Amino acid sequence: MSASTDTGGRVSEFGSAVADGWTRERFGLLGALGLILLAFGPSFQIYLFTDFLVVALFALGFNLLYGYTGLLSFGHGLFYAGGAYGVAIVLRDLGPVFADLVGSGISPLVTFVVGGVVGLALVVVVAVPVGWLSVRLEEIYFALITLAFGMLGYSLIIQDPAGLTNGTDGIIVLLGSVDIGGGSFRIGARRTYYALTVVVVLAATYGTWRVVNSPFGTVCKAIRESPDRASALGIDVRHHRWMTFIISAAIVGIAGVLRAGLASVASPGLTHWSTSAIAVIATVIGGATYFSGPIVGAFVFLYIRWGISRFPTLEAYWELFFGALLIGVVLYFKQGAVGGLLLLRDRLLGDGGGDADGGGDADGGETASSDERSRGTGATAPADDEARTDRGDNS
Repeated sequence: MSASTDTGGRVSEFGSAVADGWTRERFGLLGALGLILLAFGPSFQIYLFTDFLVVALFALGFNLLYGYTGLLSFGHGLFYAGGAYGVAIVLRDLGPVFADLVGSGISPLVTFVVGGVVGLALVVVVAVPVGWLSVRLEEIYFALITLAFGMLGYSLIIQDPAGLTNGTDGIIVLLGSVDIGGGSFRIGARRTYYALTVVVVLAATYGTWRVVNSPFGTVCKAIRESPDRASALGIDVRHHRWMTFIISAAIVGIAGVLRAGLASVASPGLTHWSTSAIAVIATVIGGATYFSGPIVGAFVFLYIRWGISRFPTLEAYWELFFGALLIGVVLYFKQGAVGGLLLLRDRLLGDGGGDADGGGDADGGETASSDERSRGTGATAPADDEARTDRGDNS
């Protein structure tokens, strides 16, 4: 009785929040409706949006290490591929075993779930020693050692050790059909896989959000702002970076599992540095200091790429357009697309960006400079940096 009362009360509160202007609840409800409606859209658009969700989760996991801890990795493709190869090997080698154990009707689903767990475990096993060695370095040296590990994994995969990875051809991923309760559905069907991806990505995103807003995430931000000060406060910086590295790799590994099912193949290219660069580019475009930055950046990255591909003449030079886009972002939107949108919103609403609550100070550095100029001082404003950080973390 009390449980139903609590549920009713929460539903009532949610309804009130939705009706009370453009609140987070209203955005959430509209987002959920959009995800449901998209399932009835054209098949290619479903595929493209599923691709976006996978890349968004990839960038989100990467940004836990980069945007929140201050470590730039160029080797996260290694963990992306780890998740993909884990599920691919299980589907290829253990599918018949699970068919004998649980029956052929449900075995494709069971094999895929077990493969996903194996892929995630494989990523964690790889991330533990790689992270332990990598976090001993900082800045450019950290980026270089992660790049080296990524390319080491690439070379190892194409060597086909023990016949596991099938060399340069990769492993074909066949998800199969599930027959249960008199009905049948194909896991790899676009709408089915889209629904599966939405559930997994939302759950992983919520988990990441909880990590970012937990005491663990607060320590990450403290390390990002000043490792020396964090260490002076008694924080084991190296150990914390190691744990963050492992969590970040695990999130990327989940994205890798989804990638294998979507692309129907686990290929060595997933380990290549150019794949790792996708997460970097999406994060820079969206804004590394905002939780939603990598998600927005992945959306911009994929849909601009798709828009360019609509014109064969432009398709041959799509790197040129992305180069120009990156130059524009780096020069004029240092807080990324999310920061630019928040700054635009605040200026349109007349808040100006200098208010006490962070005031849309997505472009906090520029606003701080303007304020300093207006006061005729040349001092930097650490308080504004804090406002930028807080705003980004809560976005």
